[in-house]
Amino acid sequence: MVALAVIGGGVFLLTSGGDDKKAAEAGDKPKSSASASQAPAGGGKGASDAPGGAGAPGESGEAGESGGKPLVAGWQTQAHEEHHFRYDVPGKAEKWQTFAPAQALSYTDDQGKPIVVMTGTANYREGGCASSANPKAFGEAGKGQLATVGTTGGGKEGSLTENARNWAGNWGFAAYGGPGNKPKVKVGPAKPWKHNGIDGYTATAEVTVANRASTCVPATAVVHSIAQKLPDGTMHGWVIYADQGVPNALTNDQITKIMNTVRPTTP
Repeated sequence: MVALAVIGGGVFLLTSGGDDKKAAEAGDKPKSSASASQAPAGGGKGASDAPGGAGAPGESGEAGESGGKPLVAGWQTQAHEEHHFRYDVPGKAEKWQTFAPAQALSYTDDQGKPIVVMTGTANYREGGCASSANPKAFGEAGKGQLATVGTTGGGKEGSLTENARNWAGNWGFAAYGGPGNKPKVKVGPAKPWKHNGIDGYTATAEVTVANRASTCVPATAVVHSIAQKLPDGTMHGWVIYADQGVPNALTNDQITKIMNTVRPTTP
């Protein structure tokens, strides 16, 4: 992955391992369709392990990898076996959309190489803003949504607490400006997260946006991560990043309710 060091308000990109490093080393953008089973955006096992066509965009996630009943009645279930996370988001009527589990979204650098990559994703109120704090987006990233959720990781470098902080900071940095429009990112300490069978860590990043291309681009945002370590030593992350201070923005209570549905898939 691309590790983030936040020192005195400055942001420094470092190289670590996992989804983002593999995609960047491949020298290409991640494939945006689950049918592209050889997408370079995969983590420890690689995207070729993901079954093509499972859980088409907009479906409620009752087929393929996303199968299983939601913990909250009426919500949609999303998962990607590669990262061993399953979670729920509100239904379509509440403006949430899930995507094919292997479909990748990312933010890229000036050369078009991904600096962060997610799979097993869901978006809240996509298309609500024609502008973006970071226009260098790929797939369903940067489509004006007020929040995005997904899974990432697959590397063995660093500790679990470091990876929890890095995922929170990296996604705040990339989604809300990136190298070209660096936001201010403040990452808090990682804390233990023991819920629904996950024994890991969580971290929170607070983001102040520098590039407000229009009034619907938020001035601030929040990112939460959950990190877990599998028996093979690989570390995997679940991330939600959400606009704040704009109409229909997710509240802390709504974010917490989504986070409380996160659970492991069967290894």
